[in-house]
Amino acid sequence: MTGRTPPFAGFEWMIAWRYLRARRAEGGVSVMTWISLIGIALAVFALIATLAVRSGFRTEFVDTILGANAHVTLYATTPIGETGQTTRLIANYEERAAAVTAVPGVTRVAPMVRGQVMVAHEGRNAGAEVMGLAAADLATIPRIADPATGQGDMARFDEGIAIGSGIARELGIAVGDRIRLISPDGVRTAFGTSPRVNAYEVVYIFSAGRYDIDRTRIYMPLAPAQEYFNREGYVDELEIMVETPEAVDQMIPALMQAGGEGAYFWTWRDSAGGFLRALEVEDNVMFVILSILVLIAAMNIVSGLIMLVKNKGRDIGILRTMGLTEGSVLRVFFICGASVGILGTLLGVILGCLFAIYIEPIFGFVNYAMGGGVWDPAIRGIYALPAELRAEDVLRAVALSLGLSFIVTIFPARRAARMNPVEALRYE
Repeated sequence: MTGRTPPFAGFEWMIAWRYLRARRAEGGVSVMTWISLIGIALAVFALIATLAVRSGFRTEFVDTILGANAHVTLYATTPIGETGQTTRLIANYEERAAAVTAVPGVTRVAPMVRGQVMVAHEGRNAGAEVMGLAAADLATIPRIADPATGQGDMARFDEGIAIGSGIARELGIAVGDRIRLISPDGVRTAFGTSPRVNAYEVVYIFSAGRYDIDRTRIYMPLAPAQEYFNREGYVDELEIMVETPEAVDQMIPALMQAGGEGAYFWTWRDSAGGFLRALEVEDNVMFVILSILVLIAAMNIVSGLIMLVKNKGRDIGILRTMGLTEGSVLRVFFICGASVGILGTLLGVILGCLFAIYIEPIFGFVNYAMGGGVWDPAIRGIYALPAELRAEDVLRAVALSLGLSFIVTIFPARRAARMNPVEALRYE
């Protein structure tokens, strides 16, 4: 071998393959190789599974926020007299809605009445939030007016009310039942204000996918809501939907100009920004922690290669005396370590992707094995464990695993390459 050979020549791959598959009796370290491979596979699997679940959580929460709530809410502070008193009720809501609708990027503006009530049905009671909205506006809310998850007839909304599936389940309400809504701020009389109690037919039961929404929300037609909450001629707010919710902050100046004097806005980022920032911080922390796990698994490659170099010292000395260069020896042992990293990473990616794709049956089996009740939507806010497999998450995990595997392999490979052949063969 006196000629110059190209890097990663065929004989280098052949030697590396013989070392990898050698039995322990032949001086190999197959057990350590398998431990390294399994460790990297499990670490990559855990990293991809965690990233998929975190991405699923974020997507599910953002989807329910945008699919069941306003992207922007307009409130107003209006003077009602010369004494300086103000009210948050919006009187000229039709004019304001028309002005805001004209802003580029706005898809819908809906006047809304909002109030708190007690729901009573067959001796059971629960607190709820009533939102008074026109039927045409309610039909445009994706997570509410979804025939795949809802029950009843949305076309009859003007004849009754729509309630969340959580309230219906808790109070035993079905479509067609009549329920009583009790408001403490009710009928004004000469002797003061007395509670108002009205009965309404439930014509539609929706499931928005969020426990806190389904458990507390009721929709009522706008005109009956104005009458029920003493808002004749007024609304509490304007619900605004936009084409690109992610860019809603850039639209605020135009919306403020169109909203008129005393208008101020509350975006979906304002209401959920703290939670989304917490998710982002948790994502970064989890990635760092699991990266350390991948590093620990990759360190097993170092242990295995050091043992392999020690066991193959005689072979290295013979190969060096035959003309094998330091670079060739380095590449042989680099191939050994990198192959373990590549195979472990590939196996981990397959397991992680399968977990993300089949998370529902896997979670269903775990729930069955644990006797049910593993997932409490009252605590977690959503009804099932979500997972979203993103290409960038998989690529991050692959790049991290391969990068660490290649880096840690270099050190024992250099040690083998710098071994003195005379010292290696002295006692042979």
